[in-house]
Amino acid sequence: MSPNLLVVENLTVTAAGKNIVSAASMEVPALSVTALVGGSGSGKTTMGLAILRLLPPGLAVSQGRILFAGEDVLKLPEERMRLLRGKDISMVLQEPLYAFNPVFSIGDQIGEVLRAHSALNARQRRERILELLNIGGLPDPGRIAGNYPHQLSGGMRQRAMIAQAIAAGPKLIIADEPTSNLDVTLQANIMELFRKLKDELKLSILLITHDLGMVAHMADRVAVMTEGQIVERGTTREVLENPKHPYTRALMEAAV
Repeated sequence: MSPNLLVVENLTVTAAGKNIVSAASMEVPALSVTALVGGSGSGKTTMGLAILRLLPPGLAVSQGRILFAGEDVLKLPEERMRLLRGKDISMVLQEPLYAFNPVFSIGDQIGEVLRAHSALNARQRRERILELLNIGGLPDPGRIAGNYPHQLSGGMRQRAMIAQAIAAGPKLIIADEPTSNLDVTLQANIMELFRKLKDELKLSILLITHDLGMVAHMADRVAVMTEGQIVERGTTREVLENPKHPYTRALMEAAV
């Protein structure tokens, strides 16, 4: 069996005849944190959405394979893909205020994941919702479950989104700039929560970010992306201590 949970091979995503992602390849080993790092517009979020087959209208995969646990997700029927999303692969977005539905409570939205991907009854779902919010580090889970997204602070919303992401016991979390809208202290707290969950729940994380400091602190491996291409990849130590590509060196100089 491959040690890699996720393998992206020669992925190309096009829009109106233009390549947004060009022949990109990378791996996410099992039980690892792998960072996909690059500036705004580099194509890294498009990569994350392509893995879940959630590209917006107008974008399409024109080439490549995306292997998750040995299955090419690009060839799966939509019904199978719906089961994969949320259960085996989940996503934590940059701004949970817009990711959550504003007219449903936090508890209802976590409960929807459990209804879709578990056999728990209503009482068991309620208990599990409170447990998940507690795992996410939220105080007074009973109150939080009844709150609506706009009633929570940014840091609390992000923790609630992480609780939703782990609800069905995924093998992989795609975290897309999960702390960019938070202050430095909250960023550190959220990333420490990710690290704790990776170890305790035995999952892998694909961390999409522009923050090399976060990469150095969190990631086991890193892939560097610019202009739709992955230009360098390797262990975090290899890439950060001995960058080969001029863009990687420029990123590091900008971070100093």
